[in-house]
Amino acid sequence: MRTSVTKRGQTVIPAVIRKRDHIHEGDQITWLDDCMTTRVVATAADPIHALHGQGKGERLVERLLATRQADRNDEHWALCARYIGRLHIDRG
Repeated sequence: MRTSVTKRGQTVIPAVIRKRDHIHEGDQITWLDDCMTTRVVATAADPIHALHGQGKGERLVERLLATRQADRNDEHWALCARYIGRLHIDRG
């Protein structure tokens, strides 16, 4: 889709896009410029609310708990290795 830019630098977001992305008066959009391309991204007024339900079915709590358990195991073995290292140094 193409739109024109006015003398004041304004443009119109096509109605199809506004409806699809739920963009309403007063909402903000973000311009992302990487010096090669410019992208326009709708920015939610309440990003937490906008993400509500996005992780449904992903078993995120189980994955978080498994990651924490793995971290605890890693810390345990790191402490054991440090302790064993001290034993070797103390015994000379």
